[in-house]
Amino acid sequence: MKIALIPGDGIGIEVIRETVKVLDVVTRQSGCSFEYREVLMGGRAIDETGVPLPQETIDVCKASDAVLLGAVGGPQWDTLPGHLRPEAGLLSLRKALEVFANLRPAVLFPQLKSASTLKEEVLGDGIDLMVIRELTGGLYFGEKKRVDTADGQKAWDTMVYSTHEIERIIKVAFQIARKRSGKVTLVDKANVLESSRLWREVATRLALENKDIAMDYMYVDNAAMQLVRNPRQFDVIVTENMFGDILSDEASMLTGSLGMLPSASIGAGKLGIYEPIHGSAPDIAGQDKANPLATVMSAAMMLRYSFDMENEAVMIENAVRKVLDQGYRTLDIMQPGMKAVGTQKMGELVCKALE
Repeated sequence: MKIALIPGDGIGIEVIRETVKVLDVVTRQSGCSFEYREVLMGGRAIDETGVPLPQETIDVCKASDAVLLGAVGGPQWDTLPGHLRPEAGLLSLRKALEVFANLRPAVLFPQLKSASTLKEEVLGDGIDLMVIRELTGGLYFGEKKRVDTADGQKAWDTMVYSTHEIERIIKVAFQIARKRSGKVTLVDKANVLESSRLWREVATRLALENKDIAMDYMYVDNAAMQLVRNPRQFDVIVTENMFGDILSDEASMLTGSLGMLPSASIGAGKLGIYEPIHGSAPDIAGQDKANPLATVMSAAMMLRYSFDMENEAVMIENAVRKVLDQGYRTLDIMQPGMKAVGTQKMGELVCKALE
């Protein structure tokens, strides 16, 4: 199985290095084989090639079975034009690989409950939900315009969705739910928006064709409130681009640390982009302070969704839990009485737990 590695910038290089070590343990235990090809994207690509996403990187990624990404960006590239900034490389890669579904799990491990801003009675035994955000349509990609008026200017953005775009993301949500508890919540604003009414109509029709899925519906304002009031009621949330952008960030903060949260962007086939949701953190890059666990668990998502290696994905997740049970913490999740470790040591501990 071919994996394109994009370490990117800042701490991305460090967290990818530790994640590859974890995957190497998986290969020894499962008998599978991974072939890695490291390519450039982001700031390093700009420095070496002049563009954030070289054509070679696109070609290698398309020829791979999955893409594992560290992080991109840094202040030294912030003054560049928008199309030449590191983040433009990520948007272009998503387009090139035709990924349209962003999977953002929000998992609060019981060992880290004190890091969450919610009360313990709200958290219960922990949180485990998945936000599935449509990635290529809606307001972010609709027609945008600004015109002069007598008293200033007028601007608008257009939210456009087709039946096809909605069907394919709902089907992804059903597939993901079948690997979990089988419940999907569609978040929309169907009481106001015509596009949301189409979302609800398509989702309702597909739910009737998939009786094994328990489908319910929630307006986005209520969903935002319910995420902090009772997050345990959710399993899989599926929604359009802008709502998903907002709700996935809200859900991520329930867990207390961005350093623990993976993500995936997938399309119609098995090829996906797997990355932690944290940034490149240039202020701690090269100092052995970064938390590699979000990238390690992104690799677990890669095994689950691109390679159908559920057992191996669970092995990695259980190894992370074991290390947390043993009291080891990187600085971002450090608690009183725990044992502080760096990036490399945390990677070694996960490998040891796997072995």
